[in-house]
Amino acid sequence: MQYITRTAHETKKLAAKIAEGILKSGPHKKHAKIVALVGDLGAGKTTFTQGFAKALGIEHRMVSPTFLIFRSYILNSKSYSLFYHMDAYRIDNSKELKPLGFKEAIADPKNIFLIEWADKIKAALPKDTIWVHFTHGRKEKERIIAY
Repeated sequence: MQYITRTAHETKKLAAKIAEGILKSGPHKKHAKIVALVGDLGAGKTTFTQGFAKALGIEHRMVSPTFLIFRSYILNSKSYSLFYHMDAYRIDNSKELKPLGFKEAIADPKNIFLIEWADKIKAALPKDTIWVHFTHGRKEKERIIAY
């Protein structure tokens, strides 16, 4: 599906819709739910993340954890326990994830991952990862979001 958003509010609203769908569908049996964001710099990935996290009940202001690689947040949910916000921008290949405990974290079905720049670690992600693609639209604040 493809959507065009013209404001940050619209981008956050779309993200919330996706997050709510994940909460309703429940956990996978084998691994975490993973939402992989890809797109150009400034195309709306962090804004999307803010709306996604808020829909999960997270009150913290979301900023990309570029230098930390990922942050975790406790979820107040019956089905999920942790939300991980990851930024793979500084990762050169998926082998660099091993010392971070990434494999163990995505193995837990009670976790939700949202990964910015996920194309950099595609080899480490399950086949059923939810891919969300961001591109700049024709107008200044317009974003095309496909998933």
